[in-house]
Amino acid sequence: MPLQPTKRTLMRATAGALLLLAAPLSMAQAWPARPIRLVVPFPPGGLIDNMARLVGNRLAQELGQPVVIDNKPGAGGNVGAAEAARAPADGYTLLMASPALTISPAIYKNLPYQPSQLAPVALLGRVPNVLLVNPASGIGKVQDLVGRAKAKPGQLNYASNGNGTSLHLSAELFKRRSETFITHVPYRGAAAAITALLSGEVDMMFDNLPSAIGQIQAGKLRALAVTTAQRSTALPDVPTLAEAGMDGFNVSAWFGVAAPAGLPAPVATRLADALQKVVQQPEVAAAMQRQGADPAFMDAASAAAALNADAAQWKQVAAFAKIQLD
Repeated sequence: MPLQPTKRTLMRATAGALLLLAAPLSMAQAWPARPIRLVVPFPPGGLIDNMARLVGNRLAQELGQPVVIDNKPGAGGNVGAAEAARAPADGYTLLMASPALTISPAIYKNLPYQPSQLAPVALLGRVPNVLLVNPASGIGKVQDLVGRAKAKPGQLNYASNGNGTSLHLSAELFKRRSETFITHVPYRGAAAAITALLSGEVDMMFDNLPSAIGQIQAGKLRALAVTTAQRSTALPDVPTLAEAGMDGFNVSAWFGVAAPAGLPAPVATRLADALQKVVQQPEVAAAMQRQGADPAFMDAASAAAALNADAAQWKQVAAFAKIQLD
């Protein structure tokens, strides 16, 4: 004869189930109980660092705990990414994520971390790269540049801020899509590359919009197109490369927040909700736009899909351009 549960047994089972249901809520309410470290894999003063400080200050207000910026530059962002990847998945160490997360696996033979060790929490915004020429070149639109490059294969050159950067790979993607041969000249940083373009040492380059917009507005450089799918609010009259005939060309210096893989779901949800509130604040959106960034919140699932597409694109470009770094 089967045993019948007693009233006491049923009460205990019910209480246990309620505790299990309450546990995630309790965890989300308890976190954060101490300051949060936001690792920035680049030096102070750059775009990603500026965005981290802007977002970090407001995130601290939303969560009620300080957000401490911890700059860990080196190896194209790999040092900081590895630092975050090794941390416990408890919500107290986060990474200010950037395209380095999707570019590095495509070009580095030996990464100091595994991409699977990090997971996006949210994407917060995008910064277009912009295709630049010297106005003295007489090139007024993308088609002019492509025509000249095809007429003089290998004779035109382009500057970048170094091998394996998003600016380098943007130019290689441009070459692939336009079926042109343009010679790469890497410089030590974007400032040196801009100087080379201004002086006529090189014919073209891609740059992050924030660092080039002053020269564009002063008429010293000409913006032929932006690399994002939509026009930039900072340069509304400049077409996208897709509009210029390169369908599907979509590259941006996106930024967001990632965490060690395995972050507890209640913590991840509370963090993502807080980040969305931060990005939706008018003052934050305006501050991003002043620096040439367009606020663009994506939750973890959407961000993961976008990053996977980004990684696949860079893998193809790296293979096309035969880019591999140690």
